[in-house]
Amino acid sequence: MADIDNSNTVTRPRTVERVIAGQAVMDGAGVKINRVLTQPLQRRLDPFLMLDNFGSDEANDYIAGFPNHPHRGFETVTYMIEGRMRHRDSAGNEGLLENGGVQWMTAGRGVIHSEMPEQQEGRMEGFQLWLNLPARDKMRSPWYRDFKAADVPAFTTPAGAGVRVIAGSSHGVAGAVQRDGTEPLYLDVTLPPGAVFDQPLPAGHNAFLYPYRGSVTTGARVIATRTMAIFANDGDSDGVSVAAPAGEPARFILIAGRPLHEPIAQYGPFVMNTQQELQQAVEDFRAGRLGEEAHAG
Repeated sequence: MADIDNSNTVTRPRTVERVIAGQAVMDGAGVKINRVLTQPLQRRLDPFLMLDNFGSDEANDYIAGFPNHPHRGFETVTYMIEGRMRHRDSAGNEGLLENGGVQWMTAGRGVIHSEMPEQQEGRMEGFQLWLNLPARDKMRSPWYRDFKAADVPAFTTPAGAGVRVIAGSSHGVAGAVQRDGTEPLYLDVTLPPGAVFDQPLPAGHNAFLYPYRGSVTTGARVIATRTMAIFANDGDSDGVSVAAPAGEPARFILIAGRPLHEPIAQYGPFVMNTQQELQQAVEDFRAGRLGEEAHAG
């Protein structure tokens, strides 16, 4: 367990701008998903492009998985709460995502990958976040890293909040991944009943949270389980403050990042800055160049 800085108190917490219920969708070969960050929210939550929450005890909801599909121009962050998923890609990477593990893939100029369940029954639950790349990095070489549960830094606050730091830094604890361009913060926080967690944030960063065990309170708003709360970019705020109800524990993810303020051109799994770049991505994929480029890198 990492040593923490206990001085991270928020005195002017952000308010909640709105709450999003999400959309029930099917992706891959028929995996049932709650998509809470959708395309219309991309500019508001720049640099984040998508957030999916999957979770089911029914194998038919996830067993078909995500067969080979391409990506270009952004990063995918897959966080497994429970279950087993095998990753393979055209750059030669392979890894098994298990309970508490994280897979961070930078698609860059292009990669073709698959994510397939390695279980026939039981619960599979987790998140996939799409993080945009700055224009200067969209055609960089692909990158991939597996983090087992034990590789993700964690700490406990004096109030009893258990925090896993996937990206960024919290209370002086550096996360598993750092990114200079977008400065993402990705925390998984477990709160005992009645406990409060404060996280300082730069005023200009976009931020949201998603409770997936119980509900939480921030300011005067109660955020129900499996809904996304978007925090207002209050100019005089210094962070967010989140509390669990007195009678029950809660668990949520908190995500924030520095907006890129760049044009977004998306067609399915390709996210570029211009329509011309987008057309080139589609042509490269159809011609079989996208995966070959990834392997060559």
